[in-house]
Amino acid sequence: MRNMVLGVVALLLLLLAIDGIFVVKETERAILLRFGAVTRADVPPGIHWKWPIAEEVRKTDARILTLDSNPERYFTLEKKPLIVDSFAKWRVEDVEKYYTASSFDENRTQRLLAERVNQGLRDEISRRDMHEVISGERDLLMEELTRNLNETMLREFGVSVIDVRVKRIDLPPEVSSAVYERMNSERHIEARQHRANGRELALGVRADADRQTVVIGAEAYRIAEQTRGDGDANSAARYAKAYNEDPEFYTFYRSINAYTKVFDSKGDLLILDPSSDFFQYLTKRGG
Repeated sequence: MRNMVLGVVALLLLLLAIDGIFVVKETERAILLRFGAVTRADVPPGIHWKWPIAEEVRKTDARILTLDSNPERYFTLEKKPLIVDSFAKWRVEDVEKYYTASSFDENRTQRLLAERVNQGLRDEISRRDMHEVISGERDLLMEELTRNLNETMLREFGVSVIDVRVKRIDLPPEVSSAVYERMNSERHIEARQHRANGRELALGVRADADRQTVVIGAEAYRIAEQTRGDGDANSAARYAKAYNEDPEFYTFYRSINAYTKVFDSKGDLLILDPSSDFFQYLTKRGG
């Protein structure tokens, strides 16, 4: 009986010793409570000891966490609606304050941070027009929002907001349809303008080509006529030179060529006087 009691006591002591040892990982932040009151605010990573039963260890994630917010509708300075999809990066900084504000309830912190991000975006976007929100001052908007949220969340909840970014900015469906129709109409007008400019340019090119064709044709005709005239003049000069050197032979040569052309076709019928000068070289003896 005594051995059994000693065994039970040893087992209880072992269980208490096991309950008194706890480990904090590098990726965790821990806080030590004694009957619900905070006795150690930020327990460093490693193996530690606590009083069994009387003390309790609560842990939370020490890594950078991501809040992926749902897309929300916001209005710009000129009252134009935008659908903004954003996300935020946050991390626990003040463990005691974070525990006091949320009891290490990550879901509650996410909800609270989402509300603050939503309100911050609403305030920042309402002070800017659409161009500034989309491109002009988008980076500045995110920097100011991150700074303001970080100050508020660190003061009230003990978490730091590292970054807030916009993933996507869209127009509402009812506005997108009107915008797309207007853009489509503008593109059609621009296309018609380009086609009209192209037709005008084509007419100019064709007119210039036709003009160049006429000019080139006229210049070629002038050169051809000039060449032909020069050739005729050269031929006449050669004929005149040949005639002056031997008039009798030149007359004979011309007559032979005339006979060849006149009697080229057997079907031709000519009525000529045999005693005419045309036949002088056919009738002349010794010719």
